[in-house]
Amino acid sequence: MNTFLEHVAADLLNKYGNDMAHVAVVFPNKRAALFLNQALARMAGGPVWSPAYITISDFFRQHSELTVTDSIKSICDLYKSYIEVTGNGNETLDHFYGWGQLLLTDFDDIDKNMADARLVFSNISNLKELDDISYLSDEQKAELHRFFANFDDGPEGIRERFVTLWTHLNDIYNNFKQRLSSQKLAYEGMLYREVVEKAQIETNYEHYIFVGFNVLQKVEQLLFKRFLKEGKASFYWDYDRYYMKPTNEASNYIRRWLDVLPNVLPNDDDELYDNLGKEKEINIISAPTENLQARYITEWLRENERYKDGKRTAIVLCDEHILQTVIHCIPDEVKTLNVTTGYPLQQTPIASMVTQLIALQTEGYSVQEQSYRLHHLNRVLRHPYGKYLIPKVTEVIERLNRERRFYVKSKEGSVFEYHPSDKQHLPELVNWLAETVRFIGVNGAADKDQLFEESVFRMYTLLTRLTDLMANGDLDADKTIFRRLLIQLISSTSIPFHGEPARGVQVMGVLETRNLDFEHVLVLSCNEGNMPKGIDDASFIPHLIRKAYNLTTIDNKVSIYSYYFHSMIQRAKDVTFLYNNSTQGSQTGEMSRFILQLMVEWNHPIHRLTLQAGQEQMRCGTEVVIKDEAVLKKLDEISYFSPTAINTYINCQLKYYFRYIAGIKEFDDIDVDDVDNRMFGNIFHAAAQLMYEKLLPRDVITVKNIDYILKTGKSVQSITSGNAELTLDDVVDEAFAIELFHQQPGSRKHPKLNGLQLINREVIIKYLHQLLRIDRRSAPLRVIGHEFDVKRSLTINVNKSEKQIETGGRIDRLDEIFIDSDNARLRVVDYKTGGKRAESLKNIDEIFDSKNIDKKSDYTMQAMLYSLIEAKFDTIRNPNHRPVSPALLFIQHAGGEDYSPVISMGQKEITDVTVYEEDFLRNLTRILEEIHNPDIAFSPTDDLKRCQYCPYKEMCGR
Repeated sequence: MNTFLEHVAADLLNKYGNDMAHVAVVFPNKRAALFLNQALARMAGGPVWSPAYITISDFFRQHSELTVTDSIKSICDLYKSYIEVTGNGNETLDHFYGWGQLLLTDFDDIDKNMADARLVFSNISNLKELDDISYLSDEQKAELHRFFANFDDGPEGIRERFVTLWTHLNDIYNNFKQRLSSQKLAYEGMLYREVVEKAQIETNYEHYIFVGFNVLQKVEQLLFKRFLKEGKASFYWDYDRYYMKPTNEASNYIRRWLDVLPNVLPNDDDELYDNLGKEKEINIISAPTENLQARYITEWLRENERYKDGKRTAIVLCDEHILQTVIHCIPDEVKTLNVTTGYPLQQTPIASMVTQLIALQTEGYSVQEQSYRLHHLNRVLRHPYGKYLIPKVTEVIERLNRERRFYVKSKEGSVFEYHPSDKQHLPELVNWLAETVRFIGVNGAADKDQLFEESVFRMYTLLTRLTDLMANGDLDADKTIFRRLLIQLISSTSIPFHGEPARGVQVMGVLETRNLDFEHVLVLSCNEGNMPKGIDDASFIPHLIRKAYNLTTIDNKVSIYSYYFHSMIQRAKDVTFLYNNSTQGSQTGEMSRFILQLMVEWNHPIHRLTLQAGQEQMRCGTEVVIKDEAVLKKLDEISYFSPTAINTYINCQLKYYFRYIAGIKEFDDIDVDDVDNRMFGNIFHAAAQLMYEKLLPRDVITVKNIDYILKTGKSVQSITSGNAELTLDDVVDEAFAIELFHQQPGSRKHPKLNGLQLINREVIIKYLHQLLRIDRRSAPLRVIGHEFDVKRSLTINVNKSEKQIETGGRIDRLDEIFIDSDNARLRVVDYKTGGKRAESLKNIDEIFDSKNIDKKSDYTMQAMLYSLIEAKFDTIRNPNHRPVSPALLFIQHAGGEDYSPVISMGQKEITDVTVYEEDFLRNLTRILEEIHNPDIAFSPTDDLKRCQYCPYKEMCGR
């Protein structure tokens, strides 16, 4: 196969010999120039003075004094023109930006097609003058009449609003162009039009050779005809007779130009222009995922050793988002690879780092605390590039999270010193972002990672450009619009790969295939919507008006992509199309319309295949864990069993294994100052303890004492001491400081609470009042202790030998209530702030039955165990071994006058827990011996409802 560019090279050498210094070759894009230059060098047989290679865009820019501005500045200037013309100061740049892009595209299209903007934008406002527009053809008039008929049928009010905007568009167009011209700037269409409207174009070369064009906009048509008339131009057209029929849209444009702009190459050359009619191997393969398509690359390249043909082998991505996956699927046999399409900046780590840095300086900064929120700081420091921001970042992360300092002063790392006093002040933020990105780039340079260096450089360039625009007054935005602009910029920016483009297997997008020929072509994601690419007609200029004035329409875009599709396969020996046949989500599962057309028109066999994954999703089975030697050894090392551990085993044996034998802890990384259920309970417990220790008498608490606090909220002890400063609010604030912010007890300066924290604070105060009212019913009483640990030893039989273990835990509160003047009993009180209360059980056996977990039998077991330890073994707080009652105080359910926190067994309150000691210890010993029994494996629970919130459910396949 001789490629199209090889034919061009041969013809150029035949006409100009080895000296083409006076010739310029103009391409639609840059890529083809590399291949033509290589062909010239190979075919010349000696030294050759190559021609100049330029793109059509470069040509126009070289012949204008104007400079094409970037899209952001264009939109900002267009916004200024819009405000000036319409006087609509209520329209913000944020709201304008999206449809400003549409408007800019319309202006560009008008200029590239040399339309008269005054006439285009006048027809709707001057409907009565339609019959007078003699400059339009009958066909164009018919198109406009059809549009107006449909327009008048639209919903009431839309027409008027549209006409109101339309009346300003011509003035906005002229104002915008004048604004750019005064700055020696232009958008692309404006510059193109300015060049072709010149009376004389001063050229840099004697002759211009235009190679491989297809669709020509009006500016290009005028330029080409002008140069042809002046004898300065030659044209090389790339096509195939297969699609030159009027019924095939791929040739809609080339058929127009072949007579007007004659082809230098002979149109009757069968080797060059009759390739799609020849038999070739075509495969159409469906696959359920994009991933599976990418994985097929390995097999395709190895098949018939296609990878050895290097640049004659092409992998074309109709969806360039799968580039990252494609690169990972290139087999090791491929030694040279050229990636034409760029790597998306959005998929690089620096993009996510910039996103986290912006979040840190906006919602991650507390103006009230003048500090950064730990949660947002963690996201930055734990980022892969966090190590380039501050030294010993791992140690800093561990220290901050160990101390639970939810608000961190900027001095923790010099890189975070920035924060403007004005929350909407933007330039300093953008400048800080740019400097931080540069700082990351400098510190990470030692790693010599090219992707890192290129991505950081691109990001730095974007940010500095935004800084310049703001400094010059071109961009006036707040932080919200800035974030949107930056996201759009990042998503549209790619990082070019460096290498030798004319060597190795080629990986490219559809547009890069123009003018290039390959022997082996693999087309991925060739779905409708990708090929042709998401065709839409988003524009302020309605379709029928666009069509009447020969502007770009949907039909143009479909024809262009049809040409790309056919031209990239026309000279190939074998072609394989893959498409996604899944209909899930946004996927329609449709192959491209061009593949369907090929299947209908192709006169040779086409092979249809389907890719199957050949594997199923791996799931961990719910197999039991046998107590082998390693497990038994671990069990033997465990000498302490808390009620939580025992209840975990009763709830699910496998969960006990994961937590206590395998040592897989639940995630407990709290870096936000939110008050979740667990934190709420901790704060309430601390507040209750502080209330009894600091506000109430240390001996006997009377009804009068409780009434005083309920009425005043002040310390009872302040009556006699004269110190009236300490209040119920104070102890709640201290509880927040201790539990949430990890301050030392007794600190007088407490962190300010945010809105949600203040709401929780009020609820806790309400609960404390409820607790006082409950205690008032039992007064007089004496609180003996808060938050202290208790333990007792047990002997169990393990493998025909005895083992000593300890069990116990932390008691929330131990108090003494007086039955009469001579009798009293103790209560072990466990505070519960949750919504569900424990149900009364019939007997002790039910406590250890896993079926009663939903009845909160685990709460009952814990309270009973603590009470038994207190009744029998606590000689300090219960030296006389008074009877002990287990109590569960559910604050949310304690409003009734007859409410009692004391646990009932068989509908009878437990006034002396030792009555149930024998049954309790028998069941407890049974469970502990079962845990150690080598013949009883750790099995998952049969109740799947318990798995819903289990942290280990993915591990056991639930």
